[in-house]
Amino acid sequence: MKLLKASRKQLMLLALLAPTSLFLLIFFIGPLLIMFTYSFLQPGLYGGIEWNFYHWNYGRIFGWADGFYEEFDSVYLQILLRSIGLALITVICTLCICYPVAFWVSTLSRRKKSLCIFLITLPFFASMVVRLYAWVLILRNSGFANQFLQATGIITEPLNLMFTGTAVIIGMIYIFIPFMFLPIYSSVEKLDKNLLQASEDLGATPLTTFRKVIFPLTLPGIVAGCILVFIPSVGNFVVPDLLGGAKVLMIGNMVEQQFLYARNWPFGATLSMVIIFMMLIILSFYLYKSARSQAAL
Repeated sequence: MKLLKASRKQLMLLALLAPTSLFLLIFFIGPLLIMFTYSFLQPGLYGGIEWNFYHWNYGRIFGWADGFYEEFDSVYLQILLRSIGLALITVICTLCICYPVAFWVSTLSRRKKSLCIFLITLPFFASMVVRLYAWVLILRNSGFANQFLQATGIITEPLNLMFTGTAVIIGMIYIFIPFMFLPIYSSVEKLDKNLLQASEDLGATPLTTFRKVIFPLTLPGIVAGCILVFIPSVGNFVVPDLLGGAKVLMIGNMVEQQFLYARNWPFGATLSMVIIFMMLIILSFYLYKSARSQAAL
């Protein structure tokens, strides 16, 4: 009888999970497998693909190109490293902004907390392209930023803010702040105030309390926020395209160019797989460390 009930529960669970699993298999795993396959195929002479095994696509990036049809060019590694660097700067800046703000919001009344969270998530209700064009109006030579700086006498000539790495970082910080704030705020809200009181009663200084109590307890939210910001920042192509132009290319822009303009689908798929493999390594390391910390408890 128990076995019959268990089998019924398993069948019900399978029936509930089947639609979602089938959807992910078709529309998520399927395209990834296609991209992975394309990355090992030969590019066609006039675009598209030829069904021949062709590992030189990866060699073109990492240095084992055949030297005849594919040449190794360090520019691809430079763009990849630039993408990682800009993503790391975005992570650090959003963390420095969101961490203290999360503590401040947690001290407010429930009504004010709800209002602050609503204001932070409010940009999601507008198109990202529209919001980035607002930054174009702010950062261009005749934009609000330069007009304000000139009016206050800080500068005499307009600063060249558009189409720079600084503009790209500003745009990505603006776009990804909610992704950093929400996980951190969730961890801060879960802080047990009794532990802070106990630390204070035992004579710990505020710095020691932060280092040994607050920071370890909020670390899961920090790590989750950093991952949520870093992953889309590395592969982002909309922000660099609008605010960086041709001067600040990131790996996402290279993927876009290979698929839409160069029509070199295998190489575009290769660049995409490099990003995906890098993300998988980061996520695997995070899951491994999380599993170890859970096992230690």
